[in-house]
Amino acid sequence: MSETILDIKNVNTFYGPIQALRDVSLHIRTGEIISLIGANGAGKSTLLMTIFGAPKAKSGQILYKGQDLTLLQAHQIAGKGIAQVPEGRRIFAKMTVEENIMIGALPIGDKYIDEDRATMFELFPRLKERRNQRAGTLSGGEQQMLAIARALMGRPDMILLDEPSLGLAPLIVRQIFSVLKELGKNGKTIFLVEQNANHALKLADRAYVMVNGEIRMTGTGAELLANPEIRDAYLGSH
Repeated sequence: MSETILDIKNVNTFYGPIQALRDVSLHIRTGEIISLIGANGAGKSTLLMTIFGAPKAKSGQILYKGQDLTLLQAHQIAGKGIAQVPEGRRIFAKMTVEENIMIGALPIGDKYIDEDRATMFELFPRLKERRNQRAGTLSGGEQQMLAIARALMGRPDMILLDEPSLGLAPLIVRQIFSVLKELGKNGKTIFLVEQNANHALKLADRAYVMVNGEIRMTGTGAELLANPEIRDAYLGSH
C-alpha cells in the first residue's frame, strides 16, 4: 500500500457566517486517482480552494506529505509540488499556446523545459498544431487541454482538477479523461472534482460523495457506479 500524500482531517470552512465545509475528512494515497462528486453548490470547489488556503480552513488539518498546509500562505502552498487546474481554465488569452505552456515551468526552472514541452505536445497533439496561436482563440476543449499541460510542466507530485468537463462537448470530454487515465497509469496522483459523475467514477480508484459541504459516502469508483442511490441522484439514465 502506497503512503498517504494528502490527508484532510475534520476541515471546516466558512464564507463569512456561512459554513461551506463541515468536518470534511478524506485521504489520497500516492499514485491514486480520487474523484469528488456532488451536485452544483455542494462545496466541492471550496474544498480545492481550501487546500490552497483561499479561503483558509477555520479548523481541521490539511496534511500534504505530513506538513499542515493550513499553517502556510497560498503562495507557499503552490511551491510544494501541488498543481491546480482551476474551474474556468484561466489561461493567458493574449499569449501563445507555447508561451502558456512554458509559464507552467516557472516553479521548477527551465532544466526540463524542452523535454517536458515535447511530452505535452505528445499528450495533446492539438496544442502542438496550435503552438503559435493566441490561447484566447482556442476552443473551450483546447483551452482545458492547455490548462492541464501548463499545470504538468511544473512536474507536480499531485494535480487537482476542478470541473475539467464543464461546458465541453462529449467527444472532447472523453479525450480529456483519456489523458487523465494515461497520467494515472504513469503514476501521477490526481484529485478530481467533477459534476459529471459517470466519467469521474469510471476514472477513479476511489471516490467521495459530497452533499451540502459534508462527505456522505465513499467507496471505489466501481462500487459507487453500481450504487442505486448514486445512480438515481447523479447518473440519470447513464
